[in-house]
Amino acid sequence: MDSKERLLNALKGAKTDRSPCICPGGMMNMVVTALMEKANIRWPEAHTDPVKMAGLAKAVYDYGCFENYGVPFCMTIEAEQLGAVVDLGSTICEPHVTGYVIDNPSQWRELTPFNPYGERTKVVLEAIKILKQAEDHVPIIGNLSGPVSVAASLMEPVNYYKALRRNKEDAHAFMKFVTEALIDFGKAQIEAGADVIAVSDPSGTGEILGPRLFDEYVVTYVNQLIDGLHEMNPELPVIVHICGKMHKVYGELNKIRADAHSFDSVVSIKESKKMMPAKVMIGNVSTYALEFADTDRIRLMTRKVMADGSDIIAPACGLGTKSSLENIQAMLQTVQESSHKA
Repeated sequence: MDSKERLLNALKGAKTDRSPCICPGGMMNMVVTALMEKANIRWPEAHTDPVKMAGLAKAVYDYGCFENYGVPFCMTIEAEQLGAVVDLGSTICEPHVTGYVIDNPSQWRELTPFNPYGERTKVVLEAIKILKQAEDHVPIIGNLSGPVSVAASLMEPVNYYKALRRNKEDAHAFMKFVTEALIDFGKAQIEAGADVIAVSDPSGTGEILGPRLFDEYVVTYVNQLIDGLHEMNPELPVIVHICGKMHKVYGELNKIRADAHSFDSVVSIKESKKMMPAKVMIGNVSTYALEFADTDRIRLMTRKVMADGSDIIAPACGLGTKSSLENIQAMLQTVQESSHKA
């Protein structure tokens, strides 16, 4: 199987020759400084230049890190397009929001109308088109920040979380507006050539929201997002990543209409497989270990994740930019070697 066929089959729960080893992009950033040096393409330039963005995404595959392309390399694009102030960071620091644009959800009508073909959104779309032109059987994963995470990037997060409880009418109107913007951006990525869409919603963790608000806001609007994407392509695989512990919200998570779920390293793959038996599981090799452990430890951890039942092997979260290429390559090599032992 080639990399694209293997991943698409795995996401649909179909038979594969072995597990894929991927890192989606977006919040699940896969670029490290050592890779930038080898590719001679660096941040922050790669955030605003489609040729450099595509080149750096391709380098992830070419240098034996992961078996996919994924763009962009941050989760600030949607918030910036809606009016938030963003610092593009540096070689070692990802872009981040530095200025909120509204004080409460009732002001959502004051937000800049979302343009999926705007300044930085267009960079992502052009990068996907460049990667698609290669026709090299490597899956392209387009990335969206989740609805709660985008909303919490447009206003001060503590005030946002309070408003979800105290000002529900405006909160839902705000969330609907954000979700419709994400659908537009996702559809544009699909049109550009994305094979898979990954939605990362770290601010939507059940640890902060609790089961009731998780169901009311995360499940509702992530499902609206997925349904909107499926209007364009009903067969499109969708990955959803949620941060934090899951034991309090497994019932709610099962309602999300994603093909696959990605969790961070605090979540037991064995437990998640038991609680969500119909879902494909992605993950969850510790990103802390990938940055600070040695290759022997990484190989051991990768084998454990595979033994625990992960369907698609991946880092548990975004990689620290100082993570070594050797550790990342060791994870992929361990997965590839498994096909010879099967």
